[in-house]
Amino acid sequence: MEHLYAPWRTEYIRGEKIEGCVFCHISQHPDLDEKHHLLFRDERCFVVMNKYPYTPGHFMIIPHIHTERLETLDPRVWLRMSELTQRGVAMLKEGFGAEGVNMGMNLGAAAGAGIAEHIHLHLVPRFSRDTNFITTIGHTRVYSTDFQKVYEKLKGLVPKYFV
Repeated sequence: MEHLYAPWRTEYIRGEKIEGCVFCHISQHPDLDEKHHLLFRDERCFVVMNKYPYTPGHFMIIPHIHTERLETLDPRVWLRMSELTQRGVAMLKEGFGAEGVNMGMNLGAAAGAGIAEHIHLHLVPRFSRDTNFITTIGHTRVYSTDFQKVYEKLKGLVPKYFV
């Protein structure tokens, strides 16, 4: 058996455990925005880096309201999420150099949502040849760059793309 050494996962294993909904915790603690790698917040939504990204630059757009039901979400919040999605795609393509972007929501545990109780929309930047067989055969993801540096790069782009 091959082993992939990943010391950065130690924080996940031994780190602080958040009780309750992690997204509500982030929403309710603006004083911890840097620690949580928050990119942007307003009165309806916030934008936060995915702590365990598929590719560098993967972030999520999340309403402050705790709900698992997109179908009952206030239309004003959904419109704001949509607007932030457009801005986020522009930021990833123009500012971050993504050649494409996957976006989506997994609504409910049966649909694959890791945090099913609080809806969130993923934006995943894609680059030519950013996939390989290690994910399929080795069941391992390779994150090719420093997470903190990616966060700082995207955070620096926020004033141009999010208002």
